[in-house]
Amino acid sequence: MPKKRQIGYRAAGVNIDEADRAVAFIRKYARGTFTRAVLTDIGSFGGGYRLSGWKKPVLVSSADGVGTKLKIAFLTGRHNTIGEDLVNHCVNDIAVQGAVPLFFLDYFAVGKLDAHVAGQVIEGIARGCRNNSCALIGGETAEMPGFYQAGEYDLAGFIVGAVEKKNMLTGAGIRPGDILFGLPSTGLHTNGYSLARKLLFEVARCPLDKALADQLLKVHRSYLKPIRALIDAGILKGAAHITGGGITDNTPRILPKDLAAQIDVSSWTIPPLFEKLREIGNMELPDYRRTFNLGIGIIFVVAKSHAQKARAIFDSLGENFFEVGRVVKSRGPRVEYVGGDA
Repeated sequence: MPKKRQIGYRAAGVNIDEADRAVAFIRKYARGTFTRAVLTDIGSFGGGYRLSGWKKPVLVSSADGVGTKLKIAFLTGRHNTIGEDLVNHCVNDIAVQGAVPLFFLDYFAVGKLDAHVAGQVIEGIARGCRNNSCALIGGETAEMPGFYQAGEYDLAGFIVGAVEKKNMLTGAGIRPGDILFGLPSTGLHTNGYSLARKLLFEVARCPLDKALADQLLKVHRSYLKPIRALIDAGILKGAAHITGGGITDNTPRILPKDLAAQIDVSSWTIPPLFEKLREIGNMELPDYRRTFNLGIGIIFVVAKSHAQKARAIFDSLGENFFEVGRVVKSRGPRVEYVGGDA
């Protein structure tokens, strides 16, 4: 009888040896983020983290991805910043609720695993964790043949932070007359890339040269330091991370239901990339403002009596900042645009 062909896991497209090489990269980078609170090593079935020094802690968690910004990483072969995008996005989402980041886990899924690409992605995740004093304590690397296009992968992140219950930022104390400060984004951050790619590469047929790649791959910045500085000063009433939905949809998330944000669009200069996208797409203003952050990555709410103190804090941190508006009684829309071409 003819010898029966042996079919193993590798024949199905899963390379356990390559996975082991990837784990070696992960272990190397992750250990550089460990604190004394981390009780387990990479490779354990679960990550252990000791929570100590808190009185009445509230754990704040978030999960997110980086969307189709990944497509730019695939096209350019530059994978070492996309993980930092992911961490910073997640950090901002819990920091605006008053939480400090404790630990992070990632999910990296690919059709055919390349340990060096995975290593570059994890390198960026680890750098983001170190910069935010957050431990990378585990995650999942999944090789799934036939599920993803060649050379592509998906990436998601999961973060847990903590805040004393009495110190949670809920926005409940926001009142009419409070001042809105905005800090600049570094670009698109991790939102609006599906439209941006369509406009740039399909409609305008722009070449993805180094200059454009540099713009599109600018790292989604972390706002943890200014958030903590305002909290430590006791003057922060609320903060909105400007992500998908733009200023229009994100600012109302922190406002009491009878209040609105009045945004002066002449108070900052919208970066050229956003204006170029608007021109290419001949976009209507409402759609434009709900798709992109327009150069503002976060909005802080501070009482008018504390506005000067906030300015001094921003100056001390070397932050470029804008006084983008104020809180008003709601007269319909939760965000009212004034000034410029409002």
